[in-house]
Amino acid sequence: MRGRLDCDTLLLRAFVAVAESGSFTRAAERIGRSQPAVTLQIKRLEELLGRPLIARSSRHVALTAAGEILLPAARAAIAALDQAAGRLAGGEIGGELRFGSPEDFATAYLPAILARFVAAHPGVVLRTNCELTRPLIEGLSRGAYDLVVIKQAPGQAVAGAREIRRETLVWAEAEGWGRPRAAPLDLVLSPEPCVYRERAIAALDAAGIPWRVVYTSPSLAGAAAAVRAGLGITVLPRRILPAGLVPAADPALPPLADTAICLLLRPGAPAAAEELAAEIAAALG
Repeated sequence: MRGRLDCDTLLLRAFVAVAESGSFTRAAERIGRSQPAVTLQIKRLEELLGRPLIARSSRHVALTAAGEILLPAARAAIAALDQAAGRLAGGEIGGELRFGSPEDFATAYLPAILARFVAAHPGVVLRTNCELTRPLIEGLSRGAYDLVVIKQAPGQAVAGAREIRRETLVWAEAEGWGRPRAAPLDLVLSPEPCVYRERAIAALDAAGIPWRVVYTSPSLAGAAAAVRAGLGITVLPRRILPAGLVPAADPALPPLADTAICLLLRPGAPAAAEELAAEIAAALG
């Protein structure tokens, strides 16, 4: 690999889109190109660097070691160019943006997105807070937030909410736990009101399985630590299970309905809120 990279920024945008979406098809939709064009752009970038960036398979794409090295630099380069272009165009957005999200979603998906947004819009003061879904909705309704990410039952989202993602919920236990599950079932859950808590209790009640909440934590880290210690099982999206937690193997546990991840904007929210909503939807939709 040479010590410098001279390339069209379209190649870097295609690479970042593929890396973040995990799909050439979704990347093409995100940047407004055809899938063959995105494939050719990635191939051209790999040729310039002299090594593969994307490990392709029939069902999934993943970054190679070289791709992992390039990704943060590509993001930073694109953000810097977009920031400069905004200033030159005289259309830089600014002001305060009050954003809220459930902690598990924020931890798993948002850091890189928020970092890019802040870098691209230095005039925006982003204030982020993590809460459960119902307090987020209530906060937005009373004007405490401009934009929130919320969890809802598919097809039953609050008025004005835009669904961007579906998450498959699973019962999660400590890896290698293997202890026979006694009755009542010990649960590690978030405090009320919590969508996952409601789903877990409703599913167990419908199945006639006795339960008790033995550990309550408002944070993902606290709940995960309790489950890893073997205090009980919990409910989480399959795609964001923390290290040391695995889907529970007990076939007697009832299935859990999916959760819709939605964006909700405050009426009259600033332009920065619209911009961030578009960034999140493009990256995760």
